[in-house]
Amino acid sequence: MTARTRSIDGAGLLARLGDRFSGIRGRLTADAGMDKITWFRAGGAAEILFQPADEEDLSAFLQALPEDIPVTPVGIGSNLLVRDGGIAGVVIRLSAKGFGQAEASGPATIRAGAAAPDKRVAAVALEAGIGGFHFYHGIPGSMGGALRMNAGANGAETRERVREVRAVDRQGRLHLLSNAEMRYAYRHSGAAADLIFTAVELEGEPASRDEIRTRMDEVRHHRETVQPVREKTGGSTFKNPEGSSAWKEIDRAGCRGLTVGGAQMSELHCNFMINTGSATGFDLETLGETVRERVFATSGIDLHWEIKRIGAFLPDRVVEPFSP
Repeated sequence: MTARTRSIDGAGLLARLGDRFSGIRGRLTADAGMDKITWFRAGGAAEILFQPADEEDLSAFLQALPEDIPVTPVGIGSNLLVRDGGIAGVVIRLSAKGFGQAEASGPATIRAGAAAPDKRVAAVALEAGIGGFHFYHGIPGSMGGALRMNAGANGAETRERVREVRAVDRQGRLHLLSNAEMRYAYRHSGAAADLIFTAVELEGEPASRDEIRTRMDEVRHHRETVQPVREKTGGSTFKNPEGSSAWKEIDRAGCRGLTVGGAQMSELHCNFMINTGSATGFDLETLGETVRERVFATSGIDLHWEIKRIGAFLPDRVVEPFSP
Protein backbone atom coordinates (compact mmCIF):
# COMPACT_ATOMS: atom_id res chain seq x y z
CA MET A 1 0.00 0.00 0.00
CA THR A 2 2.35 2.66 -1.27
CA ALA A 3 1.98 5.80 -3.34
CA ARG A 4 2.27 5.34 -7.07
CA THR A 5 5.69 6.06 -8.55
CA ARG A 6 4.66 7.36 -11.97
CA SER A 7 1.89 9.48 -13.39
CA ILE A 8 -0.93 7.69 -15.12
CA ASP A 9 -0.95 8.54 -18.83
CA GLY A 10 -3.52 6.43 -20.59
CA ALA A 11 -3.39 8.35 -23.85
CA GLY A 12 0.39 7.96 -24.03
CA LEU A 13 0.26 4.25 -23.16
CA LEU A 14 -2.49 3.60 -25.68
CA ALA A 15 -0.53 5.43 -28.38
CA ARG A 16 2.50 3.23 -27.70
CA LEU A 17 0.46 0.02 -27.75
CA GLY A 18 -2.18 0.89 -30.34
CA ASP A 19 -0.68 -0.94 -33.32
CA ARG A 20 -0.81 -4.20 -31.37
CA PHE A 21 -4.58 -4.11 -31.18
CA SER A 22 -5.59 -3.63 -34.83
CA GLY A 23 -7.79 -6.72 -34.80
CA ILE A 24 -9.40 -6.08 -31.40
CA ARG A 25 -13.17 -5.56 -31.56
CA GLY A 26 -13.73 -4.36 -28.01
CA ARG A 27 -13.61 -0.82 -26.68
CA LEU A 28 -10.40 0.82 -25.43
CA THR A 29 -10.65 4.01 -23.37
CA ALA A 30 -7.69 6.02 -22.08
CA ASP A 31 -7.78 7.67 -18.64
CA ALA A 32 -11.23 6.29 -17.82
CA GLY A 33 -12.75 7.71 -14.62
CA MET A 34 -13.46 4.84 -12.25
CA ASP A 35 -15.73 7.12 -10.21
CA LYS A 36 -18.27 6.63 -12.98
CA ILE A 37 -18.12 2.86 -12.53
CA THR A 38 -17.87 2.17 -8.81
CA TRP A 39 -20.97 2.39 -6.66
CA PHE A 40 -19.03 4.56 -4.22
CA ARG A 41 -18.69 7.13 -7.02
CA ALA A 42 -15.16 7.93 -5.89
CA GLY A 43 -11.55 7.20 -6.84
CA GLY A 44 -9.05 7.85 -9.61
CA ALA A 45 -8.84 6.83 -13.26
CA ALA A 46 -7.90 3.62 -15.04
CA GLU A 47 -4.91 4.21 -17.29
CA ILE A 48 -6.65 2.14 -19.96
CA LEU A 49 -10.11 0.59 -19.71
CA PHE A 50 -10.78 -2.36 -22.05
CA GLN A 51 -14.25 -3.79 -22.61
CA PRO A 52 -13.89 -6.92 -24.79
CA ALA A 53 -16.54 -7.89 -27.31
CA ASP A 54 -16.53 -11.55 -26.25
CA GLU A 55 -14.31 -14.28 -24.85
CA GLU A 56 -12.34 -14.66 -28.09
CA ASP A 57 -11.69 -10.92 -28.19
CA LEU A 58 -10.52 -10.94 -24.57
CA SER A 59 -8.13 -13.79 -25.31
CA ALA A 60 -6.70 -12.03 -28.38
CA PHE A 61 -6.22 -8.80 -26.44
CA LEU A 62 -4.33 -10.49 -23.60
CA GLN A 63 -2.11 -12.34 -26.06
CA ALA A 64 -1.23 -9.01 -27.71
CA LEU A 65 -0.69 -7.10 -24.46
CA PRO A 66 2.96 -6.96 -23.29
CA GLU A 67 3.64 -9.02 -20.18
CA ASP A 68 4.92 -6.01 -18.23
CA ILE A 69 1.58 -4.17 -18.44
CA PRO A 70 -0.50 -4.94 -15.31
CA VAL A 71 -4.07 -6.15 -15.78
CA THR A 72 -6.87 -5.53 -13.27
CA PRO A 73 -10.29 -7.11 -13.89
CA VAL A 74 -13.35 -5.42 -12.36
CA GLY A 75 -17.06 -6.15 -12.35
CA ILE A 76 -19.92 -3.69 -12.07
CA GLY A 77 -18.12 -1.88 -9.25
CA SER A 78 -20.55 -2.65 -6.43
CA ASN A 79 -17.95 -4.00 -4.00
CA LEU A 80 -14.97 -1.94 -5.11
CA LEU A 81 -12.98 0.96 -3.67
CA VAL A 82 -10.57 2.65 -6.11
CA ARG A 83 -7.80 4.75 -4.62
CA ASP A 84 -7.38 8.33 -5.78
CA GLY A 85 -4.07 7.79 -7.61
CA GLY A 86 -5.80 5.56 -10.12
CA ILE A 87 -4.97 2.18 -11.60
CA ALA A 88 -1.87 1.69 -13.73
CA GLY A 89 -2.00 -0.53 -16.79
CA VAL A 90 -5.23 -2.02 -18.13
CA VAL A 91 -8.52 -2.42 -16.31
CA ILE A 92 -10.71 -5.05 -17.95
CA ARG A 93 -14.45 -4.80 -17.53
CA LEU A 94 -16.65 -7.37 -19.25
CA SER A 95 -19.62 -5.90 -21.11
CA ALA A 96 -23.21 -6.96 -20.66
CA LYS A 97 -23.51 -7.43 -24.43
CA GLY A 98 -20.74 -10.00 -24.65
CA PHE A 99 -20.85 -11.58 -21.20
CA GLY A 100 -24.22 -10.76 -19.68
CA GLN A 101 -26.29 -13.71 -20.81
CA ALA A 102 -28.09 -15.97 -18.33
CA GLU A 103 -30.35 -18.89 -19.21
CA ALA A 104 -31.60 -22.20 -17.86
CA SER A 105 -29.66 -24.99 -19.60
CA GLY A 106 -31.31 -28.02 -18.04
CA PRO A 107 -33.87 -29.08 -15.44
CA ALA A 108 -31.74 -27.68 -12.62
CA THR A 109 -28.82 -25.88 -14.30
CA ILE A 110 -28.13 -22.30 -15.37
CA ARG A 111 -25.44 -20.95 -17.68
CA ALA A 112 -24.43 -17.35 -17.10
CA GLY A 113 -21.81 -14.94 -18.36
CA ALA A 114 -19.54 -13.29 -15.82
CA ALA A 115 -21.16 -9.89 -16.44
CA ALA A 116 -24.66 -11.21 -15.74
CA PRO A 117 -26.09 -9.45 -12.67
CA ASP A 118 -26.64 -11.76 -9.72
CA LYS A 119 -30.21 -10.53 -9.59
CA ARG A 120 -30.71 -11.64 -13.22
CA VAL A 121 -29.56 -15.16 -12.35
CA ALA A 122 -32.10 -15.25 -9.51
CA ALA A 123 -34.83 -14.17 -11.94
CA VAL A 124 -33.87 -16.86 -14.48
CA ALA A 125 -33.98 -19.47 -11.72
CA LEU A 126 -37.43 -18.31 -10.67
CA GLU A 127 -38.79 -18.49 -14.21
CA ALA A 128 -37.32 -21.98 -14.73
CA GLY A 129 -38.38 -23.34 -11.33
CA ILE A 130 -34.82 -23.91 -10.13
CA GLY A 131 -34.28 -23.54 -6.40
CA GLY A 132 -31.17 -22.47 -4.54
CA PHE A 133 -30.55 -19.09 -6.18
CA HIS A 134 -32.89 -16.84 -4.18
CA PHE A 135 -29.97 -15.28 -2.27
CA TYR A 136 -28.66 -13.68 -5.47
CA HIS A 137 -31.78 -11.50 -5.49
CA GLY A 138 -30.21 -9.45 -2.70
CA ILE A 139 -26.60 -9.22 -3.96
CA PRO A 140 -25.93 -6.09 -6.06
CA GLY A 141 -23.08 -7.52 -8.11
CA SER A 142 -22.30 -9.63 -11.17
CA MET A 143 -21.41 -13.31 -11.48
CA GLY A 144 -17.70 -12.64 -12.04
CA GLY A 145 -17.44 -10.97 -8.64
CA ALA A 146 -19.61 -13.65 -7.06
CA LEU A 147 -17.27 -16.33 -8.38
CA ARG A 148 -14.12 -14.53 -7.22
CA MET A 149 -15.29 -13.74 -3.67
CA ASN A 150 -17.72 -16.63 -3.10
CA ALA A 151 -20.53 -14.11 -2.67
CA GLY A 152 -23.28 -15.10 -0.30
CA ALA A 153 -26.25 -13.85 1.67
CA ASN A 154 -29.12 -15.16 3.76
CA GLY A 155 -27.24 -18.31 4.72
CA ALA A 156 -26.24 -19.39 1.19
CA GLU A 157 -23.02 -19.06 -0.82
CA THR A 158 -21.91 -19.22 -4.45
CA ARG A 159 -19.75 -22.30 -3.86
CA GLU A 160 -22.89 -24.35 -3.22
CA ARG A 161 -24.04 -23.77 -6.80
CA VAL A 162 -20.91 -23.77 -9.00
CA ARG A 163 -20.43 -26.72 -11.33
CA GLU A 164 -17.89 -25.40 -13.85
CA VAL A 165 -16.22 -22.03 -14.50
CA ARG A 166 -14.73 -20.71 -17.74
CA ALA A 167 -11.77 -18.36 -17.39
CA VAL A 168 -8.99 -16.74 -19.44
CA ASP A 169 -5.50 -16.30 -17.97
CA ARG A 170 -3.01 -13.44 -18.45
CA GLN A 171 -1.59 -15.12 -21.55
CA GLY A 172 -5.05 -15.42 -23.13
CA ARG A 173 -5.40 -19.17 -22.58
CA LEU A 174 -8.82 -20.69 -21.79
CA HIS A 175 -9.31 -22.70 -18.59
CA LEU A 176 -12.22 -24.80 -17.34
CA LEU A 177 -12.34 -25.09 -13.54
CA SER A 178 -14.38 -27.47 -11.44
CA ASN A 179 -15.93 -26.47 -8.13
CA ALA A 180 -13.00 -28.09 -6.30
CA GLU A 181 -10.47 -26.21 -8.43
CA MET A 182 -12.06 -22.90 -7.40
CA ARG A 183 -10.84 -23.68 -3.83
CA TYR A 184 -13.61 -21.84 -2.09
CA ALA A 185 -13.58 -20.54 1.48
CA TYR A 186 -15.64 -17.90 3.27
CA ARG A 187 -15.84 -14.87 0.94
CA HIS A 188 -12.81 -16.14 -0.98
CA SER A 189 -11.73 -18.19 -3.97
CA GLY A 190 -8.26 -19.67 -4.16
CA ALA A 191 -8.32 -19.81 -7.97
CA ALA A 192 -5.27 -18.19 -9.60
CA ALA A 193 -5.39 -14.40 -9.24
CA ASP A 194 -4.64 -13.78 -12.93
CA LEU A 195 -7.74 -15.65 -14.12
CA ILE A 196 -10.54 -13.56 -15.59
CA PHE A 197 -13.79 -15.48 -15.21
CA THR A 198 -15.96 -15.32 -18.33
CA ALA A 199 -18.85 -17.73 -17.71
CA VAL A 200 -20.18 -20.30 -15.27
CA GLU A 201 -22.47 -23.31 -15.17
CA LEU A 202 -24.49 -23.41 -11.97
CA GLU A 203 -26.57 -26.19 -10.44
CA GLY A 204 -29.64 -25.92 -8.22
CA GLU A 205 -32.58 -28.19 -7.54
CA PRO A 206 -36.17 -28.31 -8.81
CA ALA A 207 -38.53 -26.13 -6.77
CA SER A 208 -41.94 -24.55 -7.17
CA ARG A 209 -42.09 -20.96 -8.37
CA ASP A 210 -44.25 -20.02 -5.39
CA GLU A 211 -41.59 -21.32 -2.99
CA ILE A 212 -38.80 -19.53 -4.83
CA ARG A 213 -40.76 -16.28 -5.04
CA THR A 214 -41.48 -16.39 -1.30
CA ARG A 215 -37.79 -16.76 -0.50
CA MET A 216 -36.84 -13.98 -2.92
CA ASP A 217 -39.44 -11.69 -1.31
CA GLU A 218 -37.89 -12.43 2.09
CA VAL A 219 -34.46 -11.47 0.74
CA ARG A 220 -35.80 -8.25 -0.78
CA HIS A 221 -37.66 -7.28 2.39
CA HIS A 222 -34.60 -7.90 4.56
CA ARG A 223 -32.36 -5.88 2.26
CA GLU A 224 -34.72 -2.92 1.92
CA THR A 225 -35.43 -2.65 5.65
CA VAL A 226 -31.94 -3.08 7.16
CA GLN A 227 -29.51 -1.90 4.45
CA PRO A 228 -28.90 1.58 2.98
CA VAL A 229 -29.76 0.46 -0.55
CA ARG A 230 -30.38 3.98 -1.87
CA GLU A 231 -26.98 5.32 -0.82
CA LYS A 232 -23.63 5.33 -2.63
CA THR A 233 -22.24 2.27 -0.89
CA GLY A 234 -20.10 -0.78 -1.54
CA GLY A 235 -22.18 -3.23 0.47
CA SER A 236 -20.73 -5.04 3.47
CA THR A 237 -17.42 -3.40 4.34
CA PHE A 238 -15.93 -6.16 6.51
CA LYS A 239 -16.21 -9.92 6.65
CA ASN A 240 -17.99 -11.36 9.66
CA PRO A 241 -15.46 -12.50 12.28
CA GLU A 242 -15.77 -16.04 13.56
CA GLY A 243 -18.48 -16.28 16.19
CA SER A 244 -19.82 -12.76 15.70
CA SER A 245 -21.10 -10.26 13.16
CA ALA A 246 -19.07 -7.35 11.85
CA TRP A 247 -21.89 -4.88 12.43
CA LYS A 248 -22.20 -5.89 16.08
CA GLU A 249 -18.51 -5.31 16.70
CA ILE A 250 -18.60 -1.98 14.85
CA ASP A 251 -21.60 -0.86 16.86
CA ARG A 252 -19.99 -1.98 20.12
CA ALA A 253 -16.93 0.12 19.26
CA GLY A 254 -19.12 3.22 18.87
CA CYS A 255 -18.58 3.50 15.11
CA ARG A 256 -22.19 3.63 13.93
CA GLY A 257 -22.46 6.92 12.01
CA LEU A 258 -18.70 7.61 12.29
CA THR A 259 -17.48 9.98 9.56
CA VAL A 260 -14.20 10.85 7.87
CA GLY A 261 -14.57 13.64 5.33
CA GLY A 262 -17.46 12.66 3.09
CA ALA A 263 -17.40 8.99 4.16
CA GLN A 264 -19.69 7.57 6.85
CA MET A 265 -20.49 4.25 8.47
CA SER A 266 -24.22 3.97 7.90
CA GLU A 267 -26.59 4.77 10.74
CA LEU A 268 -28.96 2.11 9.36
CA HIS A 269 -26.46 -0.73 8.98
CA CYS A 270 -23.08 0.11 10.44
CA ASN A 271 -21.14 -2.46 8.38
CA PHE A 272 -22.07 -0.42 5.31
CA MET A 273 -19.80 2.46 4.40
CA ILE A 274 -21.39 5.24 2.34
CA ASN A 275 -20.31 8.24 0.33
CA THR A 276 -22.47 11.08 1.63
CA GLY A 277 -21.69 13.10 -1.48
CA SER A 278 -18.09 14.30 -1.44
CA ALA A 279 -16.04 11.32 -0.24
CA THR A 280 -12.71 10.51 -1.85
CA GLY A 281 -11.10 7.10 -1.95
CA PHE A 282 -8.81 8.38 0.81
CA ASP A 283 -11.79 9.29 3.02
CA LEU A 284 -13.40 5.89 2.55
CA GLU A 285 -10.29 3.83 3.21
CA THR A 286 -9.25 6.00 6.17
CA LEU A 287 -12.70 5.48 7.69
CA GLY A 288 -12.42 1.74 7.24
CA GLU A 289 -9.00 1.54 8.86
CA THR A 290 -10.20 3.75 11.72
CA VAL A 291 -13.09 1.36 12.33
CA ARG A 292 -10.71 -1.62 12.29
CA GLU A 293 -8.50 0.05 14.90
CA ARG A 294 -11.40 0.97 17.20
CA VAL A 295 -12.98 -2.48 16.96
CA PHE A 296 -9.68 -4.11 17.88
CA ALA A 297 -9.26 -1.74 20.83
CA THR A 298 -12.78 -2.59 22.05
CA SER A 299 -13.04 -6.32 21.47
CA GLY A 300 -9.64 -7.60 20.32
CA ILE A 301 -11.17 -8.61 16.98
CA ASP A 302 -9.20 -7.90 13.80
CA LEU A 303 -11.79 -7.14 11.11
CA HIS A 304 -10.88 -8.04 7.54
CA TRP A 305 -12.02 -6.04 4.53
CA GLU A 306 -14.70 -7.57 2.33
CA ILE A 307 -14.63 -4.61 -0.06
CA LYS A 308 -11.85 -4.94 -2.63
CA ARG A 309 -9.46 -1.96 -2.62
CA ILE A 310 -7.34 -1.40 -5.73
CA GLY A 311 -5.14 1.23 -7.30
CA ALA A 312 -2.52 3.62 -5.94
CA PHE A 313 -2.62 6.38 -3.39
CA LEU A 314 -1.80 9.95 -4.20
CA PRO A 315 1.66 10.73 -2.74
CA ASP A 316 0.30 12.94 0.02
CA ARG A 317 -2.85 10.88 0.70
CA VAL A 318 -1.56 7.48 1.78
CA VAL A 319 -3.65 5.36 4.14
CA GLU A 320 -1.58 3.26 6.52
CA PRO A 321 -3.32 -0.05 7.25
CA PHE A 322 -4.10 -0.78 10.88
CA SER A 323 -1.88 -3.55 12.20
CA PRO A 324 -2.87 -5.20 15.52
